[in-house]
Amino acid sequence: MAEPKAQTFSISDLSKEFDITTRSIRFYEDQGLLAPTRKGQTRIYNQRDKVRLKLILRGKRLGFSLAETGRIFELYDLDNTSASQLKLMMDIIEQKKSDLYQQLDDIKVVLMELTNLEESCLTTLSAIDNKNLTNNL
Repeated sequence: MAEPKAQTFSISDLSKEFDITTRSIRFYEDQGLLAPTRKGQTRIYNQRDKVRLKLILRGKRLGFSLAETGRIFELYDLDNTSASQLKLMMDIIEQKKSDLYQQLDDIKVVLMELTNLEESCLTTLSAIDNKNLTNNL
């Protein structure tokens, strides 16, 4: 019985699926984050590359640098069952969580300041409108 053929993807397949440019995908490859096989000049991506691309894009949305994402991939590739590797990965995760919580706190403060500024502008506009109305009477 023949083994099922592993699913493969072209660069344009991944580009369309993730709504990114082929240039971006080649850049991630240049950074060592993706490793497609080649058939002549054609890049052939496997399921692992597809999952990694999804993780790269998710990490990017969450504020991970490509270097941080690459480091996580390296740690996982070296030995995802090693206690020291997992502890290092947990340290990276904890630092990123801390950074994100700080950003969340900063965003809340800025939103409050913008709300206060908006209220001040509305109050001033109302006073100006009332003054103009009084002057026109």
